[in-house]
Amino acid sequence: MARMGDWLSGPWRAVPVLGVTQIIAWGTIYYSPVLTVPLIAAEHGWSLSFTMAGLSVGLFVAGLASPFVGRWIDHFGGHVVMSFGSLVAAVGLYGLAEVEQPAAYLTAWVVLGLGLSASLYDAAFASLGRIFGAEGRRPITVLTLAGGFASTVGWPTTHFLLNTVGWRGTYLIYAVLLALVCAPLHALALPRSRAAATRRADETAPTPIRVLPAEGLVFFLVAAAFAAYAFVPSALSAHLLAIFERAGLGAATVVAIGALFGPAQVMARICELMFGRHLHPLIIARAAVGLLMIAFALLAFGGFSIAIATVFALMFGAANGLITITRGAVPLALFGAAGYGRLLGRIAGPSLVMQAAAPFVLAYVAEHASDGIALGVAAIFAAIALGCFLAIRRPAG
Repeated sequence: MARMGDWLSGPWRAVPVLGVTQIIAWGTIYYSPVLTVPLIAAEHGWSLSFTMAGLSVGLFVAGLASPFVGRWIDHFGGHVVMSFGSLVAAVGLYGLAEVEQPAAYLTAWVVLGLGLSASLYDAAFASLGRIFGAEGRRPITVLTLAGGFASTVGWPTTHFLLNTVGWRGTYLIYAVLLALVCAPLHALALPRSRAAATRRADETAPTPIRVLPAEGLVFFLVAAAFAAYAFVPSALSAHLLAIFERAGLGAATVVAIGALFGPAQVMARICELMFGRHLHPLIIARAAVGLLMIAFALLAFGGFSIAIATVFALMFGAANGLITITRGAVPLALFGAAGYGRLLGRIAGPSLVMQAAAPFVLAYVAEHASDGIALGVAAIFAAIALGCFLAIRRPAG
């Protein structure tokens, strides 16, 4: 892996730095709305659907901005772009705490979406790709181990702060964390080096790895696979626990089942780190979505018993944990490290737009049809992702 000195002063220093900032960014920006939105809606007298639409606006804006963010990381480095992203996100969170009118609320989410595009996994992966080049897969995997604890830390912290200082105070504290913790860590502690620049002149050049051009059918299939898959966790994170509860499972049981999702992600990533290093990431992606399809089949044919729901949550969590790794590793393996940030931005754009739309699509289907059909729609998107992954052909040699 890496020597101790590399974690302190070498390129591997980026991993613990980004591990801390990813936990903070995910917890403050992405995971907090599920707890804060009902309080915001109640205080302002807005509908819950309108208030939650702010997150969708933010994700949509992030999707539009992602290609530019990736290009800027390639050019300027994550230490510049992610620092700026943390500051912009801090402004957005401050705006959420202060606004009173619906238009201003959505405007704050637009600002937050711009910050989000330069703060979460895609920006972090692009930064690691710039630092490590073709060797970026292992750092990406290790980073996702830390990121897997974002909900574990974020939800209890948000719950505590809401009971202590209210939702406005919570967002103000989170804005301070992004501005005074994340931004300085990105600016001062992230390595500035590029992978190519750190290679010694006397090193024997390794055998070139065959890569594909980041265009045409293969690129379309990669982008389509990750965009189709993005529908599933976004939709299910908003509705799955409610579907289980409507199916007759008790509220406490549903919460306990939902709590299994995070540990399942982390365990799957540990297994990939230990046993998957010699497997092409495309194989990992196919296996992960295949596992999710089996989980949907179990739910369809086994019903909504506690045992089946528990197994589904574990399999879904494991699949999502692996797909998060492959979001960074598959493009690196297929298309190479050149222009990696811009490449990830081009792939992330459609995925973020899909994430923005998914909760509303599934809510509409569940309301106008049934929960079973809603889960079927999610399974169809997973099947599309699996079909795209299966259709991708790796470069020969």
